[in-house]
Amino acid sequence: MGLRWGFKSEANAIARQIREELGLLPTAPLDPWRLAKYLAIPVVPLSSFAEDAPRALRRFAVLDRSAFSAVTVFRGLRRMIVHNDSHSRYRQGSDISHELAHGLLLHPPTPPLDQMGLRSLDRDIEDEADWLSGALLISDEAALEIVRRSWPQDEAMKRFRVSEPMLRFRINVTGARRRIGA
Repeated sequence: MGLRWGFKSEANAIARQIREELGLLPTAPLDPWRLAKYLAIPVVPLSSFAEDAPRALRRFAVLDRSAFSAVTVFRGLRRMIVHNDSHSRYRQGSDISHELAHGLLLHPPTPPLDQMGLRSLDRDIEDEADWLSGALLISDEAALEIVRRSWPQDEAMKRFRVSEPMLRFRINVTGARRRIGA
């Protein structure tokens, strides 16, 4: 990840501020659906397009679920998140958090495809959204708390509603074990 200097601290500050605005403790789990509602960003499940786009739904929800996770759709200045509700609830939360991170960081819309018709990603803004979404789901303070209390992995995953890779990522990148001396 080639994040700009100071971004990780900025992301941690945003995660703390959001928790404060939602009336949550710094160590509390954050519900991405609640955050989306607070930010007035509608979250629409892919399955709601069953009538309008049955072939797309079959492709992304049955045949190749890994091909689509979530996307922010713009209409003028308004945003809407469409997410693949065929994924696990933890994965959905992570995907929605990623899209909310784009919104919190005021990332502009980018074309989904390049001139060749291939998927077009701005790696810098994707990396920022990845980092902030992790901080939203498991704050630095929460990562330290998990290690300090020696919570079993399954318990921490259930409490914060995250996948094992997300839990491991946040514990590692926060240096929680080193900082606690575990």
